[in-house]
Amino acid sequence: MQGDATDLAEAIRHVSLSATEAMHASLAEAQRQKPLGAIAYLDAAMGLASANGRDRERRSEPERFSNRPFAGVPILAKDLGGPFAGLPVTAGSRLFERRGGEADSDLASLFREAGFCLFGLTTSPEFGLSLASEPAVGPICRNPLDPARTAGGSSGGAAAAVAAGIVAIAHATDAGGSIRVPAACCGLVGMKPTRGAIPGGPSFGNHLAGIASELAVCRSVRDTALIFDELSGNSRGPFADPAPVDIDNERLRIGLLTDTGAAYPTEGDRLATVEAAARALESDGHVIVPLSWTEFAWSVTSSGRAFADIVSVNLAALIEAAALDESRAERLTQAFAARGRALPATSLWNTLNDAVLVSHKLWALFDRVDCILMPMLSSAPLAIGSFPSDHADTDLHLERMTAFAPLACLANISGFPALTLPFGQDEHAMPLPVQIMAPMGHEPRLLSLAARLETEGRWRHRFPVAGLPS
Repeated sequence: MQGDATDLAEAIRHVSLSATEAMHASLAEAQRQKPLGAIAYLDAAMGLASANGRDRERRSEPERFSNRPFAGVPILAKDLGGPFAGLPVTAGSRLFERRGGEADSDLASLFREAGFCLFGLTTSPEFGLSLASEPAVGPICRNPLDPARTAGGSSGGAAAAVAAGIVAIAHATDAGGSIRVPAACCGLVGMKPTRGAIPGGPSFGNHLAGIASELAVCRSVRDTALIFDELSGNSRGPFADPAPVDIDNERLRIGLLTDTGAAYPTEGDRLATVEAAARALESDGHVIVPLSWTEFAWSVTSSGRAFADIVSVNLAALIEAAALDESRAERLTQAFAARGRALPATSLWNTLNDAVLVSHKLWALFDRVDCILMPMLSSAPLAIGSFPSDHADTDLHLERMTAFAPLACLANISGFPALTLPFGQDEHAMPLPVQIMAPMGHEPRLLSLAARLETEGRWRHRFPVAGLPS
């Protein structure tokens, strides 16, 4: 598996290397892989100070150090979300300057408590508006598995950094597939948690009417499970904490969707991968329940419309509240802001009502099945430049994103958890991902099924983690 964050934390805990040595290794790899474009901002002094602090803690307070599951592990935050004190987020935009840095969000504090050592920000598209991470302000983020292809978006920089081994794990956010799409592009595990599971305070406006969530992109299911366990709960609003459900995974009804409709067809090798994952689970005694695209078509369309309306209105409000010079933004960003300003309140209200019905329809499906296995991407990661932002056609941009990841928005709009992991590779050695969705609060089921599929050993990371002993 070429190692993960748990392996790196164990090596540091057992003094195979120090946190400072791990940080030096990540900094060196970040410099070596600078052409990858995964990192938008790097603060070596911050990273080394944090690592030195963890090494001092290991010597003076070993029990406290040992209680941190990721003590001394280098990590990068995303240039969107958070914020993390000392890291000047610009959301991939010229509209903000890299200076200062806000106080920690509730979630950022939990990252530090877990023992992570932060040292920079990963590349995202301007305001997270794309499934590629190629902001005009730079850098252009490339896929480490094939630099001619996208690493996905909007957490593309995070996924590229983890897949390349610069770090073993990275902070990420997901408002329309932005954790899962990059993870799928780069051969990683990415989970969008249940709405309300992850703390979003104190600035809940970052979370876009509930459609966005924060967590991480990971090299293993066990890292995903561990960081979810460490960060979830006690979110303090605006939604109720969805306590993980105590569930029986002995004999599940697994819904199988291997069709994404005539308008958004998925390539055959990707559908065959979903089918293969279903058969692997069926061999364990689970029951496969075929599902049809007609049961999802309305919800997919409504989810896409809700995503477009919510991000447009949010962007227009942000530009007005912060008195930003919109003329400095990318053309596509300006067009989304204009779209938000032009949207009638009644139209937005109708969209939000439809979003509730999307959730209700999924609940009805989960009366028949315990989880749903489905495609994540319709094709291999697209070429760099496939999601240009130098135009004002928001509908065209949204259509391109839906065609690439037809089912991505469904989890965001409904509030349900969803997880993607690689389950093989195509003829070009690019990952073949699958996606699993489950009812709210059923992350343990997602993680259990993903761990089972991971044991098949159909994917191996190409690059080792920086600093991890062989």
